[in-house]
Amino acid sequence: MNRIIAGTMTWGDWGRKFKPKDSAALITQCVENGLYTFDHADIYGGYTTEEDFGHGFKESGLERETVIYISKCGIQMPCDNRPVPVKHYNYSKEHIVNSVEKSLKNLQTDYLDVLLLHRPSPLLEVEEVADAFNTLETSGKVKSFGVSNFTPSQIDLLNTEVTLDWNQIECSLSHNSPMFDGSLDHHITKGIGTMAWSPLGNYFKETNDSNQRLQPLLASLGEKYNATEDQLLYAWLLQHPANIHPVLGTTKIERLKAASAAEAIKFSTEDWFLLLETQWGHEIP
Repeated sequence: MNRIIAGTMTWGDWGRKFKPKDSAALITQCVENGLYTFDHADIYGGYTTEEDFGHGFKESGLERETVIYISKCGIQMPCDNRPVPVKHYNYSKEHIVNSVEKSLKNLQTDYLDVLLLHRPSPLLEVEEVADAFNTLETSGKVKSFGVSNFTPSQIDLLNTEVTLDWNQIECSLSHNSPMFDGSLDHHITKGIGTMAWSPLGNYFKETNDSNQRLQPLLASLGEKYNATEDQLLYAWLLQHPANIHPVLGTTKIERLKAASAAEAIKFSTEDWFLLLETQWGHEIP
């Protein structure tokens, strides 16, 4: 199955403000192009985007079984739809279960394929999380579980009581530290799948020394591999042995399709390291 994941963070109030017909059109185009996985979080759009997406998916007329839903919970953010006094994380059994119930209602589905704990909390109690996961799995409301932005030690702590299948982390050519700080090694060792948010890094967002060094190299490699800059950046990430699944923030089907095609690009070992060396600005140690 295609490893590219369509992220929905900017589909709603935090971005494009899609109407149901807009979401329905993009969902349909994604599925028609082999992109079946959609990444959500209860917090997106100030706790409104999942509901908007649910209306769009219903309008698409697609069968629920044709797609994969990922969602996240745990962040409590002060906003109109969540009048809490301070931003914090809540991983009580009651909150996890209630969050999933709300996501299911908003997405108009009976189950989530994957539930992730959105960010680590110093107050997280493993037994409480395990109890919540067991309740959700037994009831058939969640098929598999994981975390997002957790460190190897935090994953190991949870793994004493639960089985984690995924960790969604920031990873890209710009932010390649997970390849060297043990994070991806840990995923491989523990059999945990890797999702990467912000897979293009800061290349298209910032003008800095690293990106200026990369520009001529990407232009040259683009000719060699018949690929665009963004395809080369995705391909670099996809080539890592951790079998990374990039989560894309774009709402443009052309860019989603282009990313999907990046899986076919296979760098020579020298070219892969040349990109890394250029990003670092010094020779590989």
